[in-house]
Amino acid sequence: MPLKVSCPTCNNDVIWLPENEFRPFCSKRCQLIDLGDWAEENHKISQPMQKDVALDEEMLDALEEQFLQHNKFFVEPE
Repeated sequence: MPLKVSCPTCNNDVIWLPENEFRPFCSKRCQLIDLGDWAEENHKISQPMQKDVALDEEMLDALEEQFLQHNKFFVEPE
Protein backbone atom coordinates (compact mmCIF):
# COMPACT_ATOMS: atom_id res chain seq x y z
CA MET A 1 0.00 0.00 0.00
CA PRO A 2 1.55 3.31 -1.06
CA LEU A 3 2.31 5.98 1.50
CA LYS A 4 -0.18 8.84 1.72
CA VAL A 5 1.05 12.26 2.91
CA SER A 6 -0.51 15.69 3.22
CA CYS A 7 0.48 18.43 0.79
CA PRO A 8 2.51 20.98 2.81
CA THR A 9 0.68 23.85 1.09
CA CYS A 10 -3.01 22.87 0.94
CA ASN A 11 -3.14 19.68 3.08
CA ASN A 12 -4.72 17.59 0.29
CA ASP A 13 -3.79 13.91 0.34
CA VAL A 14 -0.83 13.00 -1.87
CA ILE A 15 0.07 9.42 -2.82
CA TRP A 16 3.86 9.00 -2.55
CA LEU A 17 4.73 7.33 -5.84
CA PRO A 18 7.61 7.86 -8.28
CA GLU A 19 5.07 8.90 -10.93
CA ASN A 20 4.02 11.88 -8.80
CA GLU A 21 6.58 14.42 -9.99
CA PHE A 22 5.41 17.10 -7.53
CA ARG A 23 5.61 15.06 -4.31
CA PRO A 24 5.33 15.98 -1.49
CA PHE A 25 3.08 18.58 -3.14
CA CYS A 26 -0.20 17.73 -4.84
CA SER A 27 0.41 19.99 -7.85
CA LYS A 28 2.82 22.35 -9.58
CA ARG A 29 0.78 25.25 -8.15
CA CYS A 30 1.37 24.16 -4.54
CA GLN A 31 5.05 23.55 -5.30
CA LEU A 32 5.43 27.10 -6.67
CA ILE A 33 3.54 28.61 -3.72
CA ASP A 34 6.03 26.94 -1.37
CA LEU A 35 8.98 28.11 -3.46
CA GLY A 36 7.60 31.65 -3.33
CA ASP A 37 7.32 31.43 0.46
CA TRP A 38 11.00 30.49 0.67
CA ALA A 39 11.94 33.31 -1.72
CA GLU A 40 10.01 35.82 0.41
CA GLU A 41 11.71 34.40 3.53
CA ASN A 42 8.41 33.23 5.04
CA HIS A 43 10.19 29.92 5.71
CA LYS A 44 13.49 29.96 7.55
CA ILE A 45 16.00 27.50 8.94
CA SER A 46 15.27 27.21 12.65
CA GLN A 47 18.76 27.95 13.94
CA PRO A 48 21.10 30.71 12.85
CA MET A 49 24.24 29.50 11.13
CA GLN A 50 27.29 29.41 13.35
CA LYS A 51 30.21 31.28 11.90
CA ASP A 52 33.83 30.28 12.35
CA VAL A 53 33.32 27.91 15.27
CA ALA A 54 36.53 26.07 15.90
CA LEU A 55 35.86 22.40 16.64
CA ASP A 56 38.12 20.74 19.18
CA GLU A 57 38.46 17.01 19.87
CA GLU A 58 36.01 17.14 22.78
CA MET A 59 33.30 18.74 20.63
CA LEU A 60 33.89 16.25 17.81
CA ASP A 61 33.68 13.31 20.22
CA ALA A 62 30.41 14.66 21.65
CA LEU A 63 28.94 15.15 18.17
CA GLU A 64 29.99 11.64 17.14
CA GLU A 65 28.45 10.14 20.30
CA GLN A 66 25.19 12.03 19.75
CA PHE A 67 25.10 10.92 16.10
CA LEU A 68 25.68 7.28 16.98
CA GLN A 69 22.97 7.35 19.66
CA HIS A 70 20.41 8.53 17.11
CA ASN A 71 21.63 6.31 14.26
CA LYS A 72 21.96 2.82 15.71
CA PHE A 73 22.53 1.20 12.31
CA PHE A 74 26.08 2.63 12.32
CA VAL A 75 26.99 0.78 15.51
CA GLU A 76 28.63 -2.59 14.96
CA PRO A 77 26.90 -5.52 16.68
CA GLU A 78 28.56 -6.76 19.87
